[in-house]
Amino acid sequence: MPALARILEILDTAYPPAHAQSWDAVGLVCGDPRAQVDRVLFAVDPVEEVLDEALDWGAQLLVTHHPLLLRAVNGVPATNFKGRNVHRLIRGGCALLTAHTNADVARPGVSDALAEALGLEVGDPILPLPADPGGSLGLGRFGELPETEPLSVFLARVAGALPPTASGVRAAGDPDRPIRRVAVCGGAGDDRDLLAAVRAAGVDAYVTADLRHHPASEAMQDARFGGGPALVDVAHFASEWPWLSVAAGLLAGGTVETRVSTIVTDPWTAHIC
Repeated sequence: MPALARILEILDTAYPPAHAQSWDAVGLVCGDPRAQVDRVLFAVDPVEEVLDEALDWGAQLLVTHHPLLLRAVNGVPATNFKGRNVHRLIRGGCALLTAHTNADVARPGVSDALAEALGLEVGDPILPLPADPGGSLGLGRFGELPETEPLSVFLARVAGALPPTASGVRAAGDPDRPIRRVAVCGGAGDDRDLLAAVRAAGVDAYVTADLRHHPASEAMQDARFGGGPALVDVAHFASEWPWLSVAAGLLAGGTVETRVSTIVTDPWTAHIC
């Protein structure tokens, strides 16, 4: 049974905290590095249902993609859900580790996992990490399908590859448009620089989450004049869930038992058309 410190070393090597955005909060949230660990649960969000699963299963470490304490706090009293979760974890002997934007830019990282889930041959990042001289690290990934298929078929491919959510999968573009070259970005991907880089690359479709009205509308209007990709919008949770198995795989072959949570932690629960 390895110490938590050894597992932290493995995960920090794959997802260096130094690669996280300056505003992010990654790393060990609570837990003693000297503690022994034999069960690790991986999940997207550190919400109550996930904590229930971790503690009921007897996990000594919960690894999540999204931070519990993203914004600075002066204390963790059990008077709100964040404080209660910290207290529950400590009482239950379960550490919490977050790998967020450092996992987004890693290789293989969140977008690699999303691209592979869609059956793409994974290529270069959309926005390379300036600190990486090799150019393999960065936000998003370009990829290519084995064969061209219409957008309507590609949309079904995306929906079938990801966990079902209330918001489902939606697209902007001609349903018959041929799709072969694709860009993906796990998590919120309508950043101006990302959209500009995707358009400049001349891909057929862009798959990401949290596409807002104005960036999507402007992108589709631009496409009518100078060309641009079809847009495929998925749930934030769903776009990042495939990465959990990749992260869990880093601990394979040892004495640690891992589990990927299948609890859908997308906050939306209903959808009426």
